[in-house]
Amino acid sequence: MAKIDAFFHLMHDQGASDLHLVAGQQPALRIRGEIERIKYDKLTNEELKVLLYEITPEHKIKQFEETGDIDFAYEIPSLARYRANFFQQKHGIGAVFREIPSKIATCTELGLPSIVAKLATLPRGLVLVTGPTGCGKSTTLAAIIDEANRLRKDHIITIEDPIEFVHQTQGCIINQREVGIHTKSFAAALRGALREDPDIILVGEMRDLETMSLALEAASTGHLVFATVHTTNAAKTVDRIIEVFPAHEQLQIRSTLADGLRAVISQILFKRVDIKGRCVALEILIATPAVRNLIRESKTYQIPSVIQTGKKYGMQLMDDGILDLYNRGWISSDEAYIKANDKSRFRPFLKYPPSDFTEA
Repeated sequence: MAKIDAFFHLMHDQGASDLHLVAGQQPALRIRGEIERIKYDKLTNEELKVLLYEITPEHKIKQFEETGDIDFAYEIPSLARYRANFFQQKHGIGAVFREIPSKIATCTELGLPSIVAKLATLPRGLVLVTGPTGCGKSTTLAAIIDEANRLRKDHIITIEDPIEFVHQTQGCIINQREVGIHTKSFAAALRGALREDPDIILVGEMRDLETMSLALEAASTGHLVFATVHTTNAAKTVDRIIEVFPAHEQLQIRSTLADGLRAVISQILFKRVDIKGRCVALEILIATPAVRNLIRESKTYQIPSVIQTGKKYGMQLMDDGILDLYNRGWISSDEAYIKANDKSRFRPFLKYPPSDFTEA
């Protein structure tokens, strides 16, 4: 057993989502969204390097010493998998580990609306899951892929950096590829995937123009493509994808995206106040004909209005999702107010409403 494994066992026992190890500081855990220090001596740079390098593949050590950043996955059998990120900082080495449960939670267990699970049955198109880092995008996508794996008899290819949730073959053949080990890049793997007879392709992250272009191409040629984007709501997600492309290509991309897009799910995590744990608020956009027209006509600023009137299709604004969690007694009025878009809607729930200069 590696020496660092003791921290992972503590992390698991405490129900922490992340472990922070930084030279010159005490180790820390993120528990229910908040950082808590571990009662342990401050780690020196040399001590921490020995701890980390014991579990790091040799080629990753070489890459880290050349670039100052690496990502990889580490697994403790029968406990969990961990997504690791190492980085260089002012006082030496730093590392953050995110725990990835060995059991994949279903959409029902995660409390996701039924429309989310139905996305796993789509024949083709592009489905995007968006939100800030650490908001549970990978967990939501894993649940959707697991749903497809159970219900369908198809070929699923995942392209990740690194592989997070490990899927076992059920109704589908499933192949998981890790960038840097099994393929050079997301774009290279996507190009290859189109020749590998896939029905469903999961792209861990759409980071650049080439990856976005290939994902759109795959979605428009009869494949079902799931991907993540670091955006905060449905309208901004559409704009972000289009704006990545050169100006002279944007008209064509608007048309391609309008035809290929099936849904956008944006999410935010909240700390629960009724029990230990966290819950997620969702904004859901379903690409109806009205939505497609807004994308083609560069009227994405009208998308929130379409979401508001599209509840019969399973659509939902983020603030409605937050309000639902608040009404259930799952989240505090303060956190609901802080993370809401229309703060005036949540202001009456506060005991001591702040004087927010941004509302002036």
